[in-house]
Amino acid sequence: VQLQACGGGLVQAGGSLRLSCAASGHSLSRYVMGWFRQAPGKEREFVAAISWSGGSTYQADSVKGRFTISRDNAKNTVYLQMNSLKPEDSAVYYCAASNFYGSTWYKEYAYWGQGTQVTVSS
Repeated sequence: VQLQACGGGLVQAGGSLRLSCAASGHSLSRYVMGWFRQAPGKEREFVAAISWSGGSTYQADSVKGRFTISRDNAKNTVYLQMNSLKPEDSAVYYCAASNFYGSTWYKEYAYWGQGTQVTVSS
């Protein structure tokens, strides 16, 4: 499956962005989908994931209550709605696909999009 993420940009602290990740090659419904982020000089960090049907999600503690992951399997797309953004949310955000639900370890995600930059100014 090929993944294409978009929707990043520059936003002020407290603002919102919605990231999208479109899949091609295979139906997205075959995969657990996740979002990760990586800031310069830091390790890749788990953000959120959603089950195959979208009935279950989990998020990192750092984004709970602010970020929401969702998916539309009919459109082969997964989303990350980011509200109340903070400067520390600045990073390159990646969508990824996995066959395992419940993992926050990036190595259990087999397929990755190219990343989209999110910059939050203070």
